[in-house]
Amino acid sequence: MAFVDDSHEDEAQEGPVKPGAIRVILADSQAIYRVGIRKIFALEDDIRVVAQADSLENLHTAIQRYPTDIVILEGSLLAGTANAIPELLRLAPDVKLIVQAVATDENQTVELYRRGVRGIISRSISPDLLVRCVRRIGAGETWIDNQSVNWVIEAYRSQAAALVSPRNQPRLSPKEMAIITCITQGKRNKEIAFQLGTTEQVIKNYLRKIYDKLGVSDRLELALYCLHNKIIQSDSDEDSRAPKAASR
Repeated sequence: MAFVDDSHEDEAQEGPVKPGAIRVILADSQAIYRVGIRKIFALEDDIRVVAQADSLENLHTAIQRYPTDIVILEGSLLAGTANAIPELLRLAPDVKLIVQAVATDENQTVELYRRGVRGIISRSISPDLLVRCVRRIGAGETWIDNQSVNWVIEAYRSQAAALVSPRNQPRLSPKEMAIITCITQGKRNKEIAFQLGTTEQVIKNYLRKIYDKLGVSDRLELALYCLHNKIIQSDSDEDSRAPKAASR
């Protein structure tokens, strides 16, 4: 079932979605939270709950069926699903995600914002603060507290330092080095596979291993890392390699 109706009477009282209203989907395994939040929003003229879901599977169906602006998502639904947020944003690129969590640590907070979450709120958030959060995120802002700001800034500083500072390099096989060389030259996986006499899938598998070894997440970071740490000998075309890698 794509969405859960906790009260048909409440749905009738809310009426149709007004033009310009912020459309919200509530994704929570606990009905008491869905009912409570829905009643809070029912008092606001500019916020409407368009659907509810009690699992990630049902949420996937709901965001494809009901046009929505914001999803308020129970953090526990993300447990053990590393790609849940990217998958939701793939299905609905314009949806803004708010994660409602009992508690978050530094690593979890940074990872949630890095993956595209627009706000993290407590399960015990007050009604007026919840409404304010939804309105700000609906207007295109990010909802983030001072502690989380510090965590995110430090994470990006560390990432930037890792890309430009020398460090002990992991061992790379000759084939991995050959693939890296091709990446810094801006070649596509298909071109690399043809040059090395293998398949695109094999190249993709090698790239995942290379990313893990070097602690990078994409072709651009890989190219920058290799150039700054002199893994690949630079030449006169050095300055143009990273942009090429990013565009492939």
